[in-house]
Amino acid sequence: MSTAPTYREAGVDARAVPGALTSFFSSMRSTWPDGQVAVDMGHFASVVEMDGLGVAMSTDGVGTKTIIAQLMRRYETIGIDCVAMNVNDVVCVGARPVSMVDYLAVQQSDPEVMSEIGIGLAEGARQAGVSIVGGETALLPDVIRGEAEGSGLDLAATCIGKVPIDGIITGRAIEPGNAIIGLRSSGIHSNGFTLARKVFGLTADRSWGEKAESLHTYHEELGTELGEELLRPTRIYVEEVLAMLDRGIPLKGMAHITGDGMLNLPRLESDAGYVIDSWPDVPPIFDLIRTVGPDDVPYSEMFEVFNMGVGFCVVVAERDVQAVIEAAAESGCHATRIGYTVEDPGRTVTIEPFGLKGRRGEGFLQD
Repeated sequence: MSTAPTYREAGVDARAVPGALTSFFSSMRSTWPDGQVAVDMGHFASVVEMDGLGVAMSTDGVGTKTIIAQLMRRYETIGIDCVAMNVNDVVCVGARPVSMVDYLAVQQSDPEVMSEIGIGLAEGARQAGVSIVGGETALLPDVIRGEAEGSGLDLAATCIGKVPIDGIITGRAIEPGNAIIGLRSSGIHSNGFTLARKVFGLTADRSWGEKAESLHTYHEELGTELGEELLRPTRIYVEEVLAMLDRGIPLKGMAHITGDGMLNLPRLESDAGYVIDSWPDVPPIFDLIRTVGPDDVPYSEMFEVFNMGVGFCVVVAERDVQAVIEAAAESGCHATRIGYTVEDPGRTVTIEPFGLKGRRGEGFLQD
């Protein structure tokens, strides 16, 4: 008998990560010089002080979206994803992204594949206004495996940015009654692909009884082939956020909605709860993921794994809502007020339109 699919059953136990990192983080903190680290680990980006300037840093990768690229034999978009995953984290602390280095691990060297990845990295850097000044290419045939012989790869990068020490944004300024504004995503972005591949039957193991879905199947609701939709690049929010900062809008907190979905909001350094009382239309790709299998993926799982149409959140005072929406619109990004903050040391996230309530590390439950 089939059961409702979850990320954990697909092979990724995200809730186990915080506990596993406790000792790891402790070891890393033992290396810190007194007073140099301005933003602790666990936020979207870390910040160290260097001669009075805050240097923000973030490292992230594309994850198993690379498998879709392998199956489609299209690699130019994952470079954009790699840039996006890093610069979107760096701007969360109020920093202006400056430069990046990349890390490309491959099963074997393929000039055409590497050229396409390079084109995507360059396009992402152009959109984000950063330079890519170097990196590392590693040939790891004993470690990396692909969907086809020799096609395995992993793509990641590190980004640095700059922020005045007195301009760092961590969420500490958040107060009850502040507004939460959601910026529209471009689609699935770069998280949850293990679950997505599972429900579409794009894995060798079909233990849920799912049928294999062709990446070249045209879906009317998507307006494109499934593979094209899954490879749609992650939206880069640098232009929108910098426009808000340049306007002098007092941003109280920012959250990049990646893995953990809306449970990224409690990563902000505030004893606040987040009440989502309005939600924009959910993009069709998420409804397709939720319903394509023999059993629907619960909304509690969908909102913990995917962005569900909101890829970035900004917290401001109510009086600044319209200014944020206008700044985003000038960059071509739709933004809307989706909720408000409340006093809550437990940092609960409530999504009223879907009857969900949850905490980071515990997931969502149907309210």
